[in-house]
Amino acid sequence: MLEIQNLSVAYGNFLALRQVSLTAREGEVVAVIGPNGAGKSTLIRAVSGVVAPKEGLIRVGGRDAARLSPIERARYMAVVPQARALPPDFSVYQTVLLGRTPHLNWLGSAGESDHARVRRALALTETDHLARRPVGTLSGGEQQRVLLARALAQDTPLLLLDEPTTHLDLRHQSTLLKLVRRLATDQGLAVLMVLHDLNAAALFADRIALLAAGRVFAQGRPAAVLTRQNLSEVFQIPVTILPHPDNGAPLILPDGDGLLPQISPSVQID
Repeated sequence: MLEIQNLSVAYGNFLALRQVSLTAREGEVVAVIGPNGAGKSTLIRAVSGVVAPKEGLIRVGGRDAARLSPIERARYMAVVPQARALPPDFSVYQTVLLGRTPHLNWLGSAGESDHARVRRALALTETDHLARRPVGTLSGGEQQRVLLARALAQDTPLLLLDEPTTHLDLRHQSTLLKLVRRLATDQGLAVLMVLHDLNAAALFADRIALLAAGRVFAQGRPAAVLTRQNLSEVFQIPVTILPHPDNGAPLILPDGDGLLPQISPSVQID
């Protein structure tokens, strides 16, 4: 569904991404991890068309993304951005309905099928009880779930998420990541997801791409990427890797006074 080949992105004279290549297949969750400034969010912006590549190729569904019209791109991919920019006076329902824009008829009016997908997205993200609330009255965590609902209502085969667990409490972090995992498995979505939480990436991703200074330092199955050597070198602190007591996934713990993003080891995949 998503193929990235030798992608480089520049901001002025600064190369934010350097010759990045990776794929996300149907039914697969690919987590992108790395320290601050590694280029993780830039990767999402490049795939979604917010920034133009300096060089390289992005294919979505076998098509060159650079040749897609905005409507075609919006039918292929939905984005949950890191920065929230939601219309404060819109109700949650109206905001999630915006996700249906690429699919509306030539009159721009929503039909029953559009409203059905909005109701489903609200239910999946546990935001249906907020449907009448103005977005501007919501907490940061509630707004984050509304962004996910809007993306799900868009009904695309590719889902891009930039730090989707930001502002969420532990229960909603677990709920969101389990939902994303389930949608990939059951509906064949391809998911590219930026995460700061290494243990969440280990639990929920099929493959991981570890970025450092704009390059892919390592990529592959979680156990192959989340090694003591890789993480200590990229994050520049010593770490300990233990098998998760329930499922054997890598469990990353900082050594000494080092700090890494943490998630409760009790969060599991159903």
